[in-house]
Amino acid sequence: VQLVESGGGLVQPGGSLRLSCVASGFPFSTFVMTWARQAPGKAFEWVSSIGRGVGDEVYAASVKGRFTISRDNAKNMVYLQMDSLKPEDTAVYFCLRGGFKSGTNSRTSDWGQGTQVTVSS
Repeated sequence: VQLVESGGGLVQPGGSLRLSCVASGFPFSTFVMTWARQAPGKAFEWVSSIGRGVGDEVYAASVKGRFTISRDNAKNMVYLQMDSLKPEDTAVYFCLRGGFKSGTNSRTSDWGQGTQVTVSS
């Protein structure tokens, strides 16, 4: 299993970023895919998940209406479009194969290495 995130960076409040994750080493289209994040000094936090079917997306309350998750099974890619970014969205964002287990305190082999998102003026 390999998951590689990209697209992070520094953005001003109210701005947008699009994160990408390319997956390999497993049958991508058959798995739920998830984005999670970790802010400095805080626990891992689930952000969003997307299932195999159309319209099968769920979001954390903190990002609903601002973030959009999508996937391209032909390219083994999952995306996170982040709009109306806030300073509290500053975190390392991780791509996960499967779901997010509440209380997780370390990455597993089903996680990517992460990409830094910093929202600051």
